[in-house]
Amino acid sequence: MFKNYSLKNYNSFRVNHKANFFLKIENNKSLINFLTDKKFKNEKKLIIGGGSNILFTKDYEGVILYSCIKGIHILEENDNHIKVKVGSGENWDNFVRLCVSKNWYGIENLSLIPGSVGAAPIQNIGAYGVEVKDYIYDVNGIDLKNNIKKTYSNKSCDFKYRDSVFKRELKNNFFVTEVTFILMKNKKFTLDYSELKNINSQNLTIQNVRDKIIEIRNLKLPDPKLLANAGSFFKNPIINIKVAKKIKEQYNHFKYYQINESMVKISAAWLIEKSGWKGHKEKNIGVYNKHALVLVNYSSENGKDIKILSKKIKESVLEKFDITLEKEVNIF
Repeated sequence: MFKNYSLKNYNSFRVNHKANFFLKIENNKSLINFLTDKKFKNEKKLIIGGGSNILFTKDYEGVILYSCIKGIHILEENDNHIKVKVGSGENWDNFVRLCVSKNWYGIENLSLIPGSVGAAPIQNIGAYGVEVKDYIYDVNGIDLKNNIKKTYSNKSCDFKYRDSVFKRELKNNFFVTEVTFILMKNKKFTLDYSELKNINSQNLTIQNVRDKIIEIRNLKLPDPKLLANAGSFFKNPIINIKVAKKIKEQYNHFKYYQINESMVKISAAWLIEKSGWKGHKEKNIGVYNKHALVLVNYSSENGKDIKILSKKIKESVLEKFDITLEKEVNIF
């Protein structure tokens, strides 16, 4: 247990707030021992993964729980599928890289997404036509309210767009220890995304797809190690098709993607860019000049600066398009 611990290296915005206490969880036993320690019974608790989807705006008055649980174990395997259990503290992209090297198909489109394996189901991470929910079998962890181990099936995770039961009813009350995935052993790719349609499909390999995804992401998104950011700050809005068609009348190049008969998904980055924010810079923060959905931190040590900027962007988009952006990043 660390006291008055700097969080600068545990959030990809690299803001320098502190936690009263910081505990690295190595296994189930270490977490149970902490939960049954009466000294910390009344302390607030916050679970973090790789810190790639979080913005601290002040010091955390409580205990931060950080997973260091490792391990990748094959549970079942046949000619068509493989079931593998992964520790929540494993790096997400390292796991994707392993799957690609083994020709385990399914999550290659999720290459280079920062963060931990344990955070993937919470956020239901997704990119380039793939969501992690389609490859999760179950999520294992410990209920912080009663200190009991529990397993949530895919269905009981109640996955939605960038959302799950772990972000709602179980928010900060369930510590993910392992995630079980079912991946395919037969070649099958998801190449519906516009930037993937031009990929050379002849003799296509899973490594080719991963390489292309990495190439696209590197062109669009800044490496958090080089320029502090948390990736997409806002969710892509889902709106009524009638609203989308009205925008289309004004902007010929506006695109939307059908969800169902009445609802479509639109680009938050497009809305932000059209509202004049792309490449915006003020003091030590700004909006990335290659992708308007990414807020960047050049040198600010206070997360409040980024929160204020995000509020300005949200208000601007609402005023111009009458569309309310919903944040994807968790703010504390």
